[in-house]
Order: sequence, then structure tokens, then C-alpha cells
Amino acid sequence: MPQVYLQESLTIALVHLLAVASPGPDFAVLSRYAISEGRKTGIWVALGIGSGILVHVTYSLIGVGLIIQQTPWLRQLCLLIGAAYLAYIAVLSLRAQPRAELPNNDVAIRIGKGRAWRVGFLTNALNVKATLFFMTLFSTIVSAQTPFWLQAGYGLYLTLATALWFCFLAWLLTHRRWYRWLWCHSHWVDRTMGVVLMVIVAYLLHEWVTLVA
Repeated sequence: MPQVYLQESLTIALVHLLAVASPGPDFAVLSRYAISEGRKTGIWVALGIGSGILVHVTYSLIGVGLIIQQTPWLRQLCLLIGAAYLAYIAVLSLRAQPRAELPNNDVAIRIGKGRAWRVGFLTNALNVKATLFFMTLFSTIVSAQTPFWLQAGYGLYLTLATALWFCFLAWLLTHRRWYRWLWCHSHWVDRTMGVVLMVIVAYLLHEWVTLVA
């Protein structure tokens, strides 16, 4: 691999690590489901989040992200859809009640693999901020001379790295050393994550109002 592409790859990896490690809707939703539903559910949510990255990468590679950024009504629509979905998850979290039975992390997956995956996928895919982040990543860090196959490789790396990061978080949050304590207080964790999501919703709505005004 030429030196310029190696530097480009390392820069993308570093920027992505800083972005994915920052608390946001993905972290809030993963925390809520991993702690309240168990490790396997958390892992499926994590895989859904990773799959959602493919949407943003595809947008970036074919230019849809640029269209969204330059089309006010389309960006407004994306903001509203994303805010509505996060608000739905936030309301569920805020209504959480104390739980009596501690699930077995090795076997527990009560809401279904498909539903857990969809929760993660929609949370990430409907995040217009993530779309703009990846569009900026591919338009500023990735050179116009970078071969398409290498850009697609970047996208695959970003997808896998995101999925692995959140799978690690799901494992960490459900580690036996502190999982019992988190489970006993899981309704407060849910409610806290609900508040965090509502703050994010408020921010998205503020962005929407700014575009409309």
C-alpha cells in the first residue's frame, strides 16, 4: 500500500475511534438494552449499530450525503424521523420499572434477535449527524484519487470496527463483576439514558427549527 494511503487509513481509524468512543444515541440505546435485556441482546443491538454504518458509508460513496446536506427539506425530514425514533426509545426508557429477576447473561435474549438488531440498526441509520460525519470523513480525509475499492474497504473497516466496539461495550456492561449491581439499578440506568436521549432529541429539533427558520 502506498505511503499516502497508509497515512489516510491511519487517520480514518483514529478519527473513527474518537467518534465512536464519544457518548451518543448509539451508546445510550446499547446501554439500555444490554443492561435490561442481557448480553446477547446487547450484542445483537451492537451488530445492528454496526450494520447502520453501511447506510452512511453508502450515502457517502454515491453522493447521497452531499445531496442531503445541500437539500434543506430533505435534511429537515431526516432530522424529524431520527428525532421521532429516538424520542420513542427515550419514552420507553423513562417508563422503566424496577426488575425482580436477574437474567442469565449466557442465554437471555427476551426481545428477539431480529428486534434487537433492528433497534441498533435504526438508531444508527436514522442519525443524520452520523451521515454528515461520514460524508465529511470521505470528502476531506479521503483523497479524490483514492481508488473506489479502497474507499469501499474503508467502509467495511468502519462497519466492522463499530460493531466490535459496541459488542465489547455490551460484554463490558454485562460482566459478572458489576452486572448484578447494574441490574438492580437498571431502571435508573434506563431512565438516565432516557434523559440523555431526550437531550439529543431536543438538539435535533433545535437543528430542525434552525433550518426551518
